[in-house]
Amino acid sequence: MKKRIKVLTIFGTRPEAIKMAPLVNGLKQEEDIDSYVCVTAQHREMLDQVLQLFNIQPDFDLDIMKENQTLTQITSRVLVGLDEVISKVSPDIILVHGDTTTTFAGSLAAFYHNVKVGHVEAGLRTYNKFSPFPEEMNRTLTGHIADFHFAPTERNKQNLIKEGIAEEKIFLTGNTVIDALMDTSKKEYEFSCTQLDEIDFINNRIIMVTCHRRENLGEYMNNIFLALKDIVLRYKDVEIVFPVHLNPKVQKHADELLKGIGRVHLIKPLEYLPIVKLMSKSYLIITDSGGLQEEAPSLGKPVLVVRKETERPEAIEAGTVKLAGVERENIVRMASELLDDKDKYDAMAQAVNPYGDGKASQRIIEIIKAQVY
Repeated sequence: MKKRIKVLTIFGTRPEAIKMAPLVNGLKQEEDIDSYVCVTAQHREMLDQVLQLFNIQPDFDLDIMKENQTLTQITSRVLVGLDEVISKVSPDIILVHGDTTTTFAGSLAAFYHNVKVGHVEAGLRTYNKFSPFPEEMNRTLTGHIADFHFAPTERNKQNLIKEGIAEEKIFLTGNTVIDALMDTSKKEYEFSCTQLDEIDFINNRIIMVTCHRRENLGEYMNNIFLALKDIVLRYKDVEIVFPVHLNPKVQKHADELLKGIGRVHLIKPLEYLPIVKLMSKSYLIITDSGGLQEEAPSLGKPVLVVRKETERPEAIEAGTVKLAGVERENIVRMASELLDDKDKYDAMAQAVNPYGDGKASQRIIEIIKAQVY
């Protein structure tokens, strides 16, 4: 009788949960896999929203979230909590995702227990260890611990090969976020946020904004928010919808520079389903998020990335994303080009998304079944 494979999936933030949800639910359906889920709750409230949406019941919840916790505290709490979980489950493979502190600590804990690591969304690089911070190093260090590398794109695969990762341990899968997006976009939904009821989605062009990166805090975030102010004052048919991150520093910047400006709507963070619906109703996305660079193009929405670099250059090459930087004048200029020039807008909106076809999770499951004994 063939041995059942024990898979322990670890994640802790909302973006991880979204991207791992289709994989977790796929693993549940496999007769020859025993699937366990451990959440660290690095983000508590936002994580729980996704777990509920995708009907995921964790087997273990480390609940490490503390107010104003440092990266050192997150790392140490995850390591200590996982020590007991891994000992109890004794998994054949541990799956981690992307670039969070939970990801790095989870892969390190697996290494300490001599358990194989599968890295979902492997091989993304900016080659600047401080941008995004700490994500670039979390992802790179995880990549050198992992035994199986599930790379979304050919560029990601080549990044890993250049770093000495054996090619036979790298698998081109696409990105699981497209799996999640395709599933979620089919769901019926009416906005429950009263502020969204005030927005004229029919006659106005909506710009959805997200901005929260640590490296943007301070001068860069001021530049970004002042650029948003310039844009909405220049275009009378533009409304900006900004679900403001829970980070108090981000909220302070937003309140000081954008609060009270007409047609700028500062709202509470949205759950994943309303975010997808808001994206689908928007004209343009301005963001420093990684996930939105992958998701929005599948909905035909151009993306301006307000960062100095991106670990997702495939989107720029495909024409679905443009790197706008963090300077006020440049952000305004690039947004204005898309608002003024229909041909330039259509070229981005109609470009092919390089991140996959919605079948990444099933590919990963088949690889695990073939590779892990």
